[in-house]
Amino acid sequence: MKHLLSSTAFIVLNKELARQIGLKEAILLADLISKEEYFISKGMTDGWFFNTEENIQEDTTLTPFQQRKCLKTLKKNEIIQVKRKGIPAKQYFKINEQQVMKFLNNLSSTNFTSINKNKEIKIINKYFKKPKVEEVSNYCLERNNNIDAAAFCDFYESKDWFVGKSKMKDWKAAVRNWERTEKKKPKTMSKLHSQINAWQQAKKLL
Repeated sequence: MKHLLSSTAFIVLNKELARQIGLKEAILLADLISKEEYFISKGMTDGWFFNTEENIQEDTTLTPFQQRKCLKTLKKNEIIQVKRKGIPAKQYFKINEQQVMKFLNNLSSTNFTSINKNKEIKIINKYFKKPKVEEVSNYCLERNNNIDAAAFCDFYESKDWFVGKSKMKDWKAAVRNWERTEKKKPKTMSKLHSQINAWQQAKKLL
C-alpha cells in the first residue's frame, strides 16, 4: 500500500480512492499511512499509532476543522479507527487496510502486499513482534527438536530479525526451517564417543 498512497517527501494520492471518499479525505489517509510506516519502523506491532492535529496540518495544510470532517468520513467508511488514550490524552489511529483495498480493488484482500500480474493490490502482514527466548523454548519443546532457543534468538537478533534481505514475518516458520537445517547436518561423533566405540569394536574381537 505504501508505494500507492504515501511517500516520505511528498503525498501520493490514488485517484480512484480520492473519487470515492473525497480529495481531502484521501490526503489525510495518505498522511496517516506515512505516519503509520514511521511507527512500524520504530517497532509498532498492534497497528495503533498517534498523530496530532498540529502535525497533520503542517504536513497536509488541512485545518483541524477539515481534519475532523475528513475523519468522520473515513470512520463512516470503516477505513480508520480513532481513539484517545494516555496521560495526557493523545489521538491514536488504526488503518483498516482491507477496507482500503476493497475501495481500490472491489475485492477482499488476503494476507500479503504486492501487485500481481493482474494488478490486484494485496496486503502484507507487516507487523512482526520478535519472540522472547521463553516463547521459542516452549515452541521447541512442543516440537521436540532440541534446538537451543537462546542461540536461535541471538542469531536473529544479530541480524535485526532479517531473513536474507527481508524482515522476518513468522518466527515459528524460522524455527521449523532451522530444525530442517539441523537435521541435514551430518552428526559428528565426539572424541570420547569415538574412543568408546573403538573400545567396543575391539572388545568384540577378543
